[in-house]
Amino acid sequence: MKLTTPLKDSDVEKLKTGDTVLISGTIYTARDAAHARLVKLLDEGKELPFDPKGQIIYYVGPTPAKPGNAIGSAGPTTSYRMDPYAPRLIEVGLKGMIGKGARSDEVKGYIKKHKAVYFAAVGGAAALIAKSIKKAEVIAYDDLGAEAIRKMEVVDFPAIVINDIYGNDLYEMGQKEFNRED
Repeated sequence: MKLTTPLKDSDVEKLKTGDTVLISGTIYTARDAAHARLVKLLDEGKELPFDPKGQIIYYVGPTPAKPGNAIGSAGPTTSYRMDPYAPRLIEVGLKGMIGKGARSDEVKGYIKKHKAVYFAAVGGAAALIAKSIKKAEVIAYDDLGAEAIRKMEVVDFPAIVINDIYGNDLYEMGQKEFNRED
């Protein structure tokens, strides 16, 4: 299924755990240090460096770009480090997150309540994923280096739906299937 950002409720409602998607449009990057700063801004009633409504954040710390490329290797980082911050961003309109690994029950509850989605990108495929990133620019927190917030233009960024709005979790489903005694 192809998706274009910003995501709408109607887009998210169509997604089911296990769906493979190709995302095009603008996505943002942020890891834990940037998330802490974003939530601090929200706590202080200040504006974020980008409008999160309908947007997707990719949990990535890309390597520097080689000449002629928009970005270096751009593989997903472990998502649970963003779990303390994700609910606040979902509350203000964030519709999607891309990372790897399981999410907390709290985050899954916010995904369901606020119609968001959690995608996984394939770990170990950083160079391949980078090919879908056509443009990248730092828009905030340059002092964080690889963890700065970047605005990226992507075409057919590959991802898999892990947590949908219906409360399904691909990781849990996979474990149950694996542990099944036939």
